[in-house]
Amino acid sequence: MDREDWNQRYAGTELLWTAQPNRFLVAETEGLPPGRAVDLACGEGRNAVWLAERGWRVTGADFSDVALEKARSLAAARAVEVEWVHADVTAWRPEPGAFDLAIVLYLQLPAGERRAALRAAAAALAPGGTLLVVAHDTANLEHGHGGPKDPAVLYTAADAAADVAGSGLEVERAEVVERPVETPEGERIALDALFRARRPA
Repeated sequence: MDREDWNQRYAGTELLWTAQPNRFLVAETEGLPPGRAVDLACGEGRNAVWLAERGWRVTGADFSDVALEKARSLAAARAVEVEWVHADVTAWRPEPGAFDLAIVLYLQLPAGERRAALRAAAAALAPGGTLLVVAHDTANLEHGHGGPKDPAVLYTAADAAADVAGSGLEVERAEVVERPVETPEGERIALDALFRARRPA
């Protein structure tokens, strides 16, 4: 999907996704002291805004200007400030060594582009900083609900670990996690890849 495809998806007046933060972001960051955070492929800003509400100084980047306008509106409605950057995260490089948290949630790209984004996220971490990656897992295609149908943009936590290998991070968690999804037919289970790593202090 290119920028204009995403702009069209985001073009409605309502949020494409919920305004609530991702459940794994909440669970995996609740024990972290607020600092500087960067959200790569932030979309409509729900996760960046949630972090800002909890005292984080957040930078959110996305290549969809339509999504960023909705993100600005959400931040204004919640009375928080976020630095929004209009950029393609496969080419954009956040400030190296400057962030205490880097999140990459549901950035579904072919391996080469994904690797570039995840390595940039890893490089952005300050000592003691955490990288959190959540994605539609490869196994979701046959065994889970929803998500992209193109296997080329699905990946595993092990793939994410390989992408940032050599970047000096210590892997804290790398596994498949279940995410309940409410549907008209009842609850279904989506399978996500969850990867969390930390730069030693």
